[in-house]
Amino acid sequence: MCQGDSTQPASDAFWRPGDDVARVRGTAAPIFRPDVFDAVDAAVDALAHELRALSLDIHEHPEVAFEERHAHDALAGFMEAQGWAVQRHHLLGTAWEARFSHGAGGRTVGVNSEMDALPGIGHACGHNLIAVAGVAIACALRAAMEKLDIAGTVVLLGTPAEERDYGKVTLLEKGAYKDMDVCLMCHPAPGPPLSASLSSSLAITPLVVEYFGHTAHAALAPWEGHNALDAAVAAYTSVALLRQQIKPTHRVHGTLQGRDWAVNIIPDYAWMKWLMRAPTRKEVDVLVPRVRNCLEAAAIATDTKAKFNTRERGVDELRQNTALGGEFARTFASRYGAVDYTYGISSASTDFGNVTYALPSLHPSFAIPTRAGGTNHTPEFAQAAATPAAHAACMSVAKALAALGARVLLDDAFFAEVRRTFDEESGRGGV
Repeated sequence: MCQGDSTQPASDAFWRPGDDVARVRGTAAPIFRPDVFDAVDAAVDALAHELRALSLDIHEHPEVAFEERHAHDALAGFMEAQGWAVQRHHLLGTAWEARFSHGAGGRTVGVNSEMDALPGIGHACGHNLIAVAGVAIACALRAAMEKLDIAGTVVLLGTPAEERDYGKVTLLEKGAYKDMDVCLMCHPAPGPPLSASLSSSLAITPLVVEYFGHTAHAALAPWEGHNALDAAVAAYTSVALLRQQIKPTHRVHGTLQGRDWAVNIIPDYAWMKWLMRAPTRKEVDVLVPRVRNCLEAAAIATDTKAKFNTRERGVDELRQNTALGGEFARTFASRYGAVDYTYGISSASTDFGNVTYALPSLHPSFAIPTRAGGTNHTPEFAQAAATPAAHAACMSVAKALAALGARVLLDDAFFAEVRRTFDEESGRGGV
């Protein structure tokens, strides 16, 4: 991915104001309801200073998966102060929901706020920005609904544990998304300045294996041992050799841990976790057994036992809804910058992918200024996520998404197109 502070030539994949909109949505058309756009724009601007303080507060208190207690309280408290109906500890200990309805009936727009950080490097994926982007989208959409008398409901969902335990998958299983007609969120990433991306992401499956051996004195009688560390090393080496034979778009990476290891004792236990990624779920499903063969062969080679954790689950690739994406691209490019389909988190993964398979959804990335070598999951990206420029970019994408949400509520024909494209992309469309 390109770094945000580098000089990047315009790409053919970009759609900029004045370009042929046919590449984005099919027909050229003006921005839908400028009065709606103005309302959400003003609402985000009015809250921008408070949202900046909220973002920095979360950034300064990084919390890993399911430990997001400070973020939970800060975000839920903010929404309560804005007059929303808030359900703390919603379905999961650190999840929360804020709900607002206006008028009679209408559709429901869902919005997500991620909150978790990474071990050791804090908010190196910028979830502090995702958290306040969700708040901005929801509050701006409410402001437009009240000012222009738009009927409908907004549900802002605080979603924990994206980085490790796929909190949205659990929330999806528990029914957190069942009332939503669409769901929206965004994510920071390196990229060309003043840009957003509608790239997909990689599907992912984790594979956890434990190796069990037998201890022995490493010098006195090593032949009595069955070395679990050797099994892990052999597995790591085998997977490393496998990488030459997999597609360039596939990713396999893992790590290992021990328990009570000492240099003069043959290790009797080792633990490994591997992640297999590919552009689609079907491709991952082909890759997984090839990696598993490497892990099983290592146990045979070292006369140890391999035990696999079958409870580990994966996430799907992002399936950006075509109709929502086209409308977002036109809206964002009208005021804020370029839209591409290349950068963003195309080589990463997110549990929001599963949400995009359950209902029409959109997950654009937005570029924030970063230093060379400072992509997501680095200390440099954590620093970038706290800058004023990153916050400004976050507010811009939030405005475009709020305007998109308003169109979902207002425009029956547009929502019918959203549903049609979702069904078509799901393989459920008619002949």
